[in-house]
This record gives sequence, structure tokens and C-alpha cells, in this order.
Amino acid sequence: QLQLVESGGGLVQPGGSLRLSCAASGFTPDYYAIGWLRQAPGKEREGVSCTRPSDGSTDYANSVKGRFTFSVDNARNTVYLQMNSLKPEDTGVYYCAVAAYVCPDTLDYDYWGQGTQVTVSS
Repeated sequence: QLQLVESGGGLVQPGGSLRLSCAASGFTPDYYAIGWLRQAPGKEREGVSCTRPSDGSTDYANSVKGRFTFSVDNARNTVYLQMNSLKPEDTGVYYCAVAAYVCPDTLDYDYWGQGTQVTVSS
């Protein structure tokens, strides 16, 4: 059974950093796009990044470009989201999710983790 488990969230001051982890099991990563998404209080869920299985390239939301970086550790079946220069508007629940073959145009991913809370506040 496919399973995604996020960790690494917490409280951080503006300008600080966090690294989120998503441990994956039960599927073959070669065939799935991997996304990070977030949902702020009172706002709709939004895409943060998506990594294609075809070539390993990653697209980032404009709001996080240059600050967030996706990476993968194949030996550990774990993907990461390194978040630097965090801002209060980065606050929200962060999810990893996977979709078969391509990054979805909408947020219609096939499987989701349970989410991890990130709070950026002084």
C-alpha cells in the first residue's frame, strides 16, 4: 500500500530554515511525480513544487523560487523540501503528494501524506 509520511515541521522565526521530509513506501518512484503543497489558514491549498519522474526536473511556485529546494534520497526512499529565508506567509500545513507520471495541472494528486505544520513567527 502506498504511504507518504511527512515530518520536520515546527515553529521558526522569520528568516530561518526548516527541512521537511517525506518518507515514501509502497510504490515505484520512477513512475510518479512528487509534489509539495501547502495550505495556510483560511486559504486554499496551493502547489509549492512538483518534480517530474521523466527527467527529475522540479518546478517551484513563484513565491518560493530561490528559497525552497527539493531533493531526494533514493536509498532512504525519502524526499525533502529545504526551506530557507522563511517568511510569515509561508505558514501552513505542508503536504507531500504523488501523481502518476506527470505533475497535475490542478492539485489532483493521487495520494497524499497527512501533512506537517510549519509556523513562521517571531
